[in-house]
Amino acid sequence: MRKLTAPWEVKRELIIKADAETDPKYGHKPEERPVEELLKFGVINLDKPPGPTSHEITAWIKRILQIEHAGHGGTLEARKT
Repeated sequence: MRKLTAPWEVKRELIIKADAETDPKYGHKPEERPVEELLKFGVINLDKPPGPTSHEITAWIKRILQIEHAGHGGTLEARKT
C-alpha cells in the first residue's frame, strides 16, 4: 500500500507562466482600491446589536456613508436566549 503524504509535508513551488501588469482600466489591486470603489462594490460585515431593526441599521448606514443603495441579508435579528 502506498504511503499518503500529509498536505503540509508536500513540497510545492510557485510556477509563473507570464509576468505582466494589469491595465488600470480593468480595476485595482485590493490594497490600492479607492474608497469610492470599495463603497460601490463592498460589503460591510456588521454584528447588529439587539434593539434596532435591520431596516433601521440599513438606513443608518446609508445616511452615515452618504450612499443611495444599501441592503441586508441573512439572519440579522439577534436571538433571544
